[in-house]
Amino acid sequence: MGGFFGVASKQDCVFDLFFGIDYHSHLGTRRGGMAVYGKDGFNRSIHNIENAPFRTKFDKDIQEMSGHLGIGCISDYEPQPLIVRSHHGTYALTTISKINNQEQLTQKLFDSGHSHFLEMSGGDINATELIAALINQKANIIEGIHHALEEIDGSVSILLMNQAGIYAARDKYGRTPVAIGKKDDAYCVSFENYAYKNLGYSDYKELGPGEIVVVTDKNCVTLMNPNEEMKICTFLWVYYGYPASSYEGNSVENMRYRCGRKMAQRDTVKPDIVAGVPDSGIAHAIGYANESGVPFSRPFIKYTPTWSRSFIPTLQSQRNQIAKMKILAVEELIRDKSLLLIDDSIVRGTQLRETTEFLYDSGAKEVHIRPACPPLLYGCKYLNFSRSSSEMDLITRRVIDRLENGRVTEEVLQEYADPDSPKYEQMVEEIRKEMNFTSLAFARLDDMLESVGIDKCKLCTYCWDGKEK
Repeated sequence: MGGFFGVASKQDCVFDLFFGIDYHSHLGTRRGGMAVYGKDGFNRSIHNIENAPFRTKFDKDIQEMSGHLGIGCISDYEPQPLIVRSHHGTYALTTISKINNQEQLTQKLFDSGHSHFLEMSGGDINATELIAALINQKANIIEGIHHALEEIDGSVSILLMNQAGIYAARDKYGRTPVAIGKKDDAYCVSFENYAYKNLGYSDYKELGPGEIVVVTDKNCVTLMNPNEEMKICTFLWVYYGYPASSYEGNSVENMRYRCGRKMAQRDTVKPDIVAGVPDSGIAHAIGYANESGVPFSRPFIKYTPTWSRSFIPTLQSQRNQIAKMKILAVEELIRDKSLLLIDDSIVRGTQLRETTEFLYDSGAKEVHIRPACPPLLYGCKYLNFSRSSSEMDLITRRVIDRLENGRVTEEVLQEYADPDSPKYEQMVEEIRKEMNFTSLAFARLDDMLESVGIDKCKLCTYCWDGKEK
């Protein structure tokens, strides 16, 4: 996916910018970038971070960069920020986006005349450059940013920096968060609100859906008021959000505790221990254990000091091997034990199947699996969470296709989405058998949404129920 961070300061901003971006490293694995503006104009640096962390790649750059304004990002896809020269003047741009209508927008720009694209990534147009082209279609920056928000099918949040300050815009449906922090001589803009706390900033505000602001060292001014409708991604609380994060005033860690408690309230099995798949399943497991009275334990440990994230390699076999190498067993806590294991979700199913076999090989008597969200039935249309190219990568869709002999309609999928339907029970049992679990029970959608703690109509649930609004 990706995350961004920006600073407008009376003093040099590079230190704050560097650490603020680094705190978004859990959101991307491919590219990192920084751009600053100071007395010498714009300065930019972009590095590949696939095999080395952001801090390592940029520690020399920060010795050479200076400026009172800065933006940067962690990106899972295109290199950014970009430096753009247009009738708006020169500006730096970084984005978090998923553009479903990229081809249509590109052709529309070509048809309007005099458009071209230089930042080609793997043969594809750089999404941030496309957004810059949309911004440049309008007479001023504010209109241009609003135009980009409205034209894109999917989602986009934007940081645009010029000599006047940093323009920040949240996606028109608020699918991703944008938070503003404040201290005596500076303001910052961040995807993750915890990213600025250790730098001395306090919470100032969260942007609403479609809201556009300009940030300087003196203030944060709203240029376009927020929209009423919000559809923030629920999966941020379930998985992608860091434990210290909060969105719309609701803590990720607390949400996971609440979700785990609700799962325990509906469960009937009596395992010896409860464990969470490191790292995102741990808080759910603590909540489950606290509610059920079953001891929480860590029967396997994640070893990460030298391993890249498991979904970096292109080949699935390589991802699986890396995932396996990162897990170390504590055999005394596994042997002859009935284990209840909570993971954030089941997507393809490959890694959890191997984890289960790993536990059996280490002496486990039973392995009960409790995913902390409902079965994923639809690929996300709004955020770049996964590199999957087909919904058939989802284990649920493969199982449904098999059960329905390939005759899968939207009506059929809705039956499988209903946790009280016979088809849902059949799907879960087929997944259980295929994955060799002792038992399998998913968190219910209604319980999970209640655990988040905000109005359910403000949450996007498309990947579970196919409902767009």
